[in-house]
Amino acid sequence: MGSFRDLEIYQLAAEYAIEAHYLSLKLPDFEKYEQGGQFRRSTKRVKDTIAEGYGRRRYKTEFIRYLIFAHASCDEASSQLETLNTLYGKEISFSDLMKKYDVLGRKINKYIQYVEENWRT
Repeated sequence: MGSFRDLEIYQLAAEYAIEAHYLSLKLPDFEKYEQGGQFRRSTKRVKDTIAEGYGRRRYKTEFIRYLIFAHASCDEASSQLETLNTLYGKEISFSDLMKKYDVLGRKINKYIQYVEENWRT
């Protein structure tokens, strides 16, 4: 296996983190550094945790542990999106990114199941 960059879940998480970053910059100035900052950190944490876990893939339980952390960060990003959508959904469209994070969460979960069932240590 190559690099963490070869994982579809990493590629999607990286793409969505960039999309989230730019979307958050459309928030009102006072919100860019409060809710927007937390939102940016949670989205970037998904991809970073996948990368860190991949570096520990030699140890199946560690790898799974980090994938679970990435899934939790994905859930946090979804929760942040729901809040932002409630507050600013009339001015800024969050719905497409909300759908993407829902799909990403399912893909991370499927990958965790794959690793649990097929990964050899």
